[in-house]
Amino acid sequence: MSTPIKARVGVLGAGQLALMLAEAGHQLNIEVICSGRPGDCASRVAPLVELDLEDPQAVQTFSSKVDVLTLESENVETTVLDGLANLAPNSRSVKIAQDRLFEKDFLRFQGVQTAPYAEVSSLRDLHHALELIGAPSILKTRRLGYDGRGQVRLTHIDEAASAWAHMGGAPCILEGMVPFEREVSLIAVRSAKGELAFYPLVENEHRAGILRVSHAPFVDQQLQTLAEKHLRAVLLALDYVGVLTVEFFVVSDKLIANEMAPRVHNSGHWTIEGAETSQFANHLRAILGWPLGSTASQPTVMLNCIGSMPAEADTASFPAIHRHDYGKAPRTGRKVGHLTIPASETELIEEWRRRLED
Repeated sequence: MSTPIKARVGVLGAGQLALMLAEAGHQLNIEVICSGRPGDCASRVAPLVELDLEDPQAVQTFSSKVDVLTLESENVETTVLDGLANLAPNSRSVKIAQDRLFEKDFLRFQGVQTAPYAEVSSLRDLHHALELIGAPSILKTRRLGYDGRGQVRLTHIDEAASAWAHMGGAPCILEGMVPFEREVSLIAVRSAKGELAFYPLVENEHRAGILRVSHAPFVDQQLQTLAEKHLRAVLLALDYVGVLTVEFFVVSDKLIANEMAPRVHNSGHWTIEGAETSQFANHLRAILGWPLGSTASQPTVMLNCIGSMPAEADTASFPAIHRHDYGKAPRTGRKVGHLTIPASETELIEEWRRRLED
């Protein structure tokens, strides 16, 4: 006899984050229905609805057929999200997170330190911003940039014209470079009933703007307490429901916010095996108003597979490796899967770091 479905959750998107939300849903007897196309990552484990995410009426109809609607990307137009009563997180949170200028302004208003920044809408603006911030600095599009896309580094103020031309006139911000010691992220979750939970800080390694390795936990009680204070302020200010991630630069005893994501996050994939409750299960619990699961964890390392997956036979010969293949076609710079390994397996981790970097 099949177990009755306890709830239905709709996801705007059907990529790897939707895939892992659906997998977590199976364990909780939650039906996760994704909007996407045949062949998308989540299509292997979840029912799909083909949906025009630019059509407010189509999205409204989809939302009416599920208990709660959520999303796997902040790049959905908020004009489509406005008015969806069962959307979590809310459209205001998405609007702020999808625009780097709004995001930096909001974080600073909440008392969270950021890199120096300035709005740039013209070459003249860029010259003025460089006078204030200097170089080296980074010019970033306000919207749609991720994994190193939509940004260019300026090492000298004389590079302003070429940098602006590279952006093609898109609205931007100029950010000052931060002399950081390491990059960390904190994943927090707030339920529809106001319950809060935090995972341990994670240390992240990026290359070419793409996350390569996450080490959990990053143990520093002072910074853990400070990060939780910052995220608590953000969650409450937004009346946020669901998982929220903020990436920080560590500078001595300070945390400098880099960006926030209103969704489950790549730096939290280790929680599937490394925490009592994964970020995916807790996101579903939160948006449904269920009690949150424990975030207690054990030291774990996640290795992203970029470009292509290693052969299944190669990973199968190491029982300590947990393999997550998103089912994507190989492509340079594309996140196609990840491996998680207990942090105690130091030699194995180093071996697979080398293999994945080759």
